[in-house]
Amino acid sequence: MITAITGGKVITVTGQTYEKATVLTEDGKIKAIGTDLTIPEGAQVIDASGCWVTPGLIDCHTHICNFNEPGTLPGMYDGNEMSGPIQAQVRAMDAVYPDDYAIVPVREAGFTTIYSTPGSGNVIGGTGISLKLRGHTPQEMAIKGSEQMKFAFGENPKRNYGNRKQMPMTRMGIVAILRETLYNAKIYSDALLAAKDDPSKAPKPDFKLDALVPVVRGQMRCRIHAHRSDDILTAISIAEEYNLDYVIEHCTEGFKIKDVLNEKHVKCVVGPHLTSPSKLEIHNRTMDNPGILSKEENITLCLTADTGSQTSVLPMTIGFFIRRGLSFEDAIKGVTINAAKVLQLDDRIGSLEAGKDADIAVFDGNPFDSMSLCRLVMIDGEIYKNTL
Repeated sequence: MITAITGGKVITVTGQTYEKATVLTEDGKIKAIGTDLTIPEGAQVIDASGCWVTPGLIDCHTHICNFNEPGTLPGMYDGNEMSGPIQAQVRAMDAVYPDDYAIVPVREAGFTTIYSTPGSGNVIGGTGISLKLRGHTPQEMAIKGSEQMKFAFGENPKRNYGNRKQMPMTRMGIVAILRETLYNAKIYSDALLAAKDDPSKAPKPDFKLDALVPVVRGQMRCRIHAHRSDDILTAISIAEEYNLDYVIEHCTEGFKIKDVLNEKHVKCVVGPHLTSPSKLEIHNRTMDNPGILSKEENITLCLTADTGSQTSVLPMTIGFFIRRGLSFEDAIKGVTINAAKVLQLDDRIGSLEAGKDADIAVFDGNPFDSMSLCRLVMIDGEIYKNTL
């Protein structure tokens, strides 16, 4: 099936912006973009005149399909396995609920891909997974090979285990547990490599350490929850000590250390901004932060609602950031190509380019204006919403 979305302002993100252009899709992929394309006979034609055509939006830090809405039991959500501070072996994939309430409103707001991550209740929380917002089973939704490991610093692990009078009760304890675990994972990984030549050197199987082998080998990216500037700096120090591929999640006080983040070419996923200041470590949260960080040329900035269905109002929230210094160009990258880069999926999503997945959103105005509505959503060439 060939579809032609015609007449709209097409924002490719990584290339040219066309004032009036056509986007052709075929067999789930973008076939061509331009102002003088010939529309094949028999193609489905969608008139997007007066609208803005963008890549499908991406929130690269959510709990959609994992914590679930509505919750199953008060205070007991599937996103945090709170039986111990090191849970590297658990997978968000095993808690994906394809009928989560959040899917429809988030998709209808223009989001086509999200990343569902375990929560920050543990020092190591397990792996998250990228999901397309379509399909009837977790396997249909999941993007195979997109797992990344969750770490957490600061008040969440402290609070959860300090209340039990067990380690970690302090920031010192968090770092000590993490360093010890990574150290053991490195020894375990080295032993596995040595066993290839000498099977007698094979270590005793360890399910938790085995999950961290790709992490300490630099083959799996770490998503590190850190709000306060000192936690961010500690996270970077640990990542450098163990040569980890990492992203800083939230980066609430990133504006305080923007020079360090820039020097180290840090990837930052910034948000949320619509929650209450429920913890001391987020009391310095400011909507100026995205704009400040975006001015540093080596920082990769992504924007998140860090929730479930509230991702549907992330575009409106981004409008607040634009009013406070974030450019439209950096804003759209923060929920498209930069998010795709963090998820290591920029070869297939995050921009409108021939050969990429036909994940497209059409808005009847600037997508970050609260007066605009998403009018069409396409995922892998299939239309899930069309009110044009």
